[in-house]
Amino acid sequence: MSGCKHLESHPVTISVSVIVMAMPATQIRRGMVLVFEGQPCRVIEFRHHTPGNLRAMVQAKLKNLRTGSSFEHRFRAADSIEKADMETHDLEFLYQGGDTYHFMNTENYDQLEMDEEALGDNAQWMQPGMRIVAEYYDGKPIGIQLPASMTFEIVETAPVMKTATKNASSKPAKLENGVTVNVPEFISTGERVRVNPQTGEYLERAKD
Repeated sequence: MSGCKHLESHPVTISVSVIVMAMPATQIRRGMVLVFEGQPCRVIEFRHHTPGNLRAMVQAKLKNLRTGSSFEHRFRAADSIEKADMETHDLEFLYQGGDTYHFMNTENYDQLEMDEEALGDNAQWMQPGMRIVAEYYDGKPIGIQLPASMTFEIVETAPVMKTATKNASSKPAKLENGVTVNVPEFISTGERVRVNPQTGEYLERAKD
């Protein structure tokens, strides 16, 4: 199904240079912006699929950021996709109002908004005061890059086992932001830990 049709170009007030990076279709992730048939399209959903003995593929739901229309496309695992490397600005997250997230550009102090769809899986990691890098296309923010490490308090997890060691297996733990991650069995409720929000992985006990 074709969802990104050719559109006539129109002048914009802000000049943005877009660098296209080729990568395998298996690296598609939710929230990523692809240049598909010449149009910027965000990945809304995706799943890897291997039907029987057929070749692996990636079924993706995309949204054209210029027209707002959504459509589905099936990529073969061997296909090469184009990820747009766009203009970036430093933002500070201020607060959330419903499905709208409010930010301030730390360079010029302009305030702007993004919705949960634009943030994708990154929305669950938002904390007031945190600094992030926003991706811009045609002068508008369409996505963000999270830091490689964030610190959270564990609000709920199974009790520490007496036999737990540093090499023990992991257990689920609920963070203060509601996200559940796997942590070592020797970690207890109330402790602060560092996690990688880009992967959802536990890194270490917080030292602060």
